[in-house]
Amino acid sequence: MKALAIDMVRDQDRKIVEAVERQRSRLRNFIRRNVADRVEVEDILQDVFLELVEAYRVMKPVEQAGAWLFRVARNKIIDRFRKKRPERMADLPPSFDEEVEILSIEEFLPSKDAGPEAAYARSLLLDELEDALDELPEEQREVFIANEVEGHSFKELSAATGVSINTLLSRKRYAVLHLRRRLLSVYEEFLS
Repeated sequence: MKALAIDMVRDQDRKIVEAVERQRSRLRNFIRRNVADRVEVEDILQDVFLELVEAYRVMKPVEQAGAWLFRVARNKIIDRFRKKRPERMADLPPSFDEEVEILSIEEFLPSKDAGPEAAYARSLLLDELEDALDELPEEQREVFIANEVEGHSFKELSAATGVSINTLLSRKRYAVLHLRRRLLSVYEEFLS
């Protein structure tokens, strides 16, 4: 029985060492693209490998170690970014009631020029926004994108589609309400 446990630990150790050796440079490069500070890069890398060891030690073997390591690294980067959240994000309204003035998408995103961590957070937020937009009914999504992203006025959209301005405004309003509800948790995560 004891020999079986020792063999199991040795097998775990072998799998951990193989995963670390195989993924170390790719993982470091991934983290380096998103985190400017080399000390933080190494800290994140060590944290990721520590989680791998802990996962094996609590008997949760990792099937696809490469994908798992990159997912853990991505989460560690996000966690570091949240701790250093940009001041712009802190200035956003504390709630999303219907009375709040609609802000442009750019006002909700970290600046493109704020460094690799901000760029990474920006891309994650845009991915979440894209997923939320995909959940909308087609008519609402089209109006929202045409007005908010492409910058078309409701008058232009009405002329192009033959749909009344009031109907277009209503569709956008429902889209905005859905997006606010859907993205509230993402917004709160970045503030925490």
